[in-house]
Amino acid sequence: MEFIDAVKQGSLTDIRKCKKADLHNHFVLGGSRSYLKEHAGRDIQPVKTPLHSMDEMHEWNAANIGDYFNSAEGRRMLIKAAFAQAREDGVSILEIGEDVWGLGEFFCGDIEELVGAFEEAHSEIAPEIELRLQIGMSRHCGIAYLEECLSHFWGCKAFYSIDLYGDELAQPIENFKSIYRRAKAEGFRLKAHVGEWGTAEDVRFAVECLELDEVQHGIAAAEDPSVIKFLADNHIRLNITPSSNYLLGRVAELKAHPIAKLYRNGVDVTIGSDDVLIFDSDVSKEYLRLYQCGCLNAEELDDIRINGLRKI
Repeated sequence: MEFIDAVKQGSLTDIRKCKKADLHNHFVLGGSRSYLKEHAGRDIQPVKTPLHSMDEMHEWNAANIGDYFNSAEGRRMLIKAAFAQAREDGVSILEIGEDVWGLGEFFCGDIEELVGAFEEAHSEIAPEIELRLQIGMSRHCGIAYLEECLSHFWGCKAFYSIDLYGDELAQPIENFKSIYRRAKAEGFRLKAHVGEWGTAEDVRFAVECLELDEVQHGIAAAEDPSVIKFLADNHIRLNITPSSNYLLGRVAELKAHPIAKLYRNGVDVTIGSDDVLIFDSDVSKEYLRLYQCGCLNAEELDDIRINGLRKI
């Protein structure tokens, strides 16, 4: 009842005292605003009104982040900021990780150094949090390039999952099938960003083609009852980020966010932060916003919170 009461009372402080998972967090933009201001002198302010395209988001990123953290030291600071944000928000399970490109760019091609950077930050900032380390890939990259990068990751037991992100139209998702077959053989949980900009059928096809366990976003699935049923029947988890969807113009208003339709039709959903620095979207705020706009009631939000903490 603690969480339910906190939501109904509108107490962000008390919501933050309740355990919660953040399974959709891009650490580069997912860190603590106060931590970066204190340790880097960067006062990074979020967007206030909806953007109109991913290009506008990239423009914000260039203006507010730019190349300032584009170094080994800067990268480690962003990792620490992500743990600081999770700790401030009462997150008890945090899934974050490095893009395969970052291994050579920031960690001298040394997988142990990369893993060590996350583990050191974890130990220093928030050892009480369960870290699920993720391998990230951009959909813009060529398959041969990704396969070469991934050769350093295969066999590393420190990683929990693999994720694909970037422009959904950059190249057909079936191009990544061989990578996902290898990732499955390696024992990784399989995730991909789909259905933020695409269609319900794109979500179904991606799940079937790549044998996904989870979808990042996936909100377009709400457009097709058969896809909703497919996701529910196959226990496919959607890690949804409501403020991000609203501020990128994917939904007209939070009150009408498709998470309610998906949840009430039996789809496994969680609530994540996506990019805290740009969307001001820590997980506790997401729960409170969804309640206060009337999208979901407190009991439903508590069920979603508990579900995100469930071992699967």
